[in-house]
Amino acid sequence: MTRRLQISTMTVAAVLMSACSLGPTAAGPRASPSARDSFATLTDQRIARAQDLLRSRPDSVVGMNQLAQGYLQKVREIGDPSYYPKVESLLKSAIARDPANFDSTTLMGLLLLARHRFKEALVWGNRARTLNPSNSGPIGVITDANVELGLYEDAATAVKQMVNIRPDLASYSRFSYVQELNGNIDGAIQSMKDAVTAGGPFPENTAYVQVLLGNLQFNRGHLEEAEAQYQQVLGQYANYVPALASLAAVRAAQARSNDAIRLYRQATVIYPLPQYVIALGDVYASNGDSDNATRTYELAATEQQLYAANGVDLDQELALFEADHQRNLPDALAAAQRAIMDRPSVTSADVLAWTKYQAGAYQEALSASHQAHRIGTLDALFFFHTGMIEAKLGMPEQARTDLREALTINPHFSVLHAPEAQRTLASLGG
Repeated sequence: MTRRLQISTMTVAAVLMSACSLGPTAAGPRASPSARDSFATLTDQRIARAQDLLRSRPDSVVGMNQLAQGYLQKVREIGDPSYYPKVESLLKSAIARDPANFDSTTLMGLLLLARHRFKEALVWGNRARTLNPSNSGPIGVITDANVELGLYEDAATAVKQMVNIRPDLASYSRFSYVQELNGNIDGAIQSMKDAVTAGGPFPENTAYVQVLLGNLQFNRGHLEEAEAQYQQVLGQYANYVPALASLAAVRAAQARSNDAIRLYRQATVIYPLPQYVIALGDVYASNGDSDNATRTYELAATEQQLYAANGVDLDQELALFEADHQRNLPDALAAAQRAIMDRPSVTSADVLAWTKYQAGAYQEALSASHQAHRIGTLDALFFFHTGMIEAKLGMPEQARTDLREALTINPHFSVLHAPEAQRTLASLGG
């Protein structure tokens, strides 16, 4: 399990309220045990109030911003990217009426983050910071954009400013991610604990960062600590999809594949996010159930197309999916090359390396893989990819070192690739 496919949704969660001066339109009822129902009730009430405001005052910029904000939260809760064009239309109308509106400007930055259009997001984040330098929200947009653009020193500077201005869920969760990318896992865990303690204005936001805290534990192989976080969330909010899917990953790591399949299916029925659908397919594949795996991967491809149709740039994610499962390698390679140009992060470099490896361009793959390691990220998948490339290039000593490192960081990093790493390491005499 990695966070590479979760960052875009986390950005909207962590900054959605702190970025803007709108605030919650009402406190709403206390969340019930069913996460899907309780979160939807709160968000739907806010959406309805914004719609009522616009019916009475069609030119209200505040109403447009509130409705756009509600729709962004709705995408997080039900996984329907068709809200993105609605958000775009609302924000364009609001900005046309009030070009210097801080909330509209910040929300546009958030929308661009969610669509993985990071260069544009950075422009809007800087514009919003100019409008209100004392507000931490635009700095969150700037931090996230810088991370995905590979501008890690700028990201670190920005997130420290954000924490200083407002130490809350939004700033702590970002600081955690920057620390994780730089290999400071203990610091990342502490900062994510701070984010959970700080809490957020939407109950879903707090639940999500608690899942991310569990994911940090999972990614260093601590299954019991990870499960404790997921179970705590599910105890409060039954059927909360990120917690269900993360618990499924724990069950897969424990070789409890039937439980993993049940949990992934439960999650994807509610919220068919491509990363969860792919994970379900991987469990089927690891069990030798190729028919169900193939059908599930086709569903994941369809879901990715839905996101792309609504303006989300999924080149990086698409390339990784296709390369991992050796599907459409020419298209995967083209997508990976676009991704490294549009978002030159360490993750894009790793995806390019793996795609080159699957395409048989091993020396080029190794060069890209070196770029993936340039800031010291302790991602088991990065080291696995490097080790496999080195093995192909006849570099047994280096391959043994990197494959051992992958399995040391997290012996359960992938239901497909962890066993492959063990087999390759054994064949190299490791």
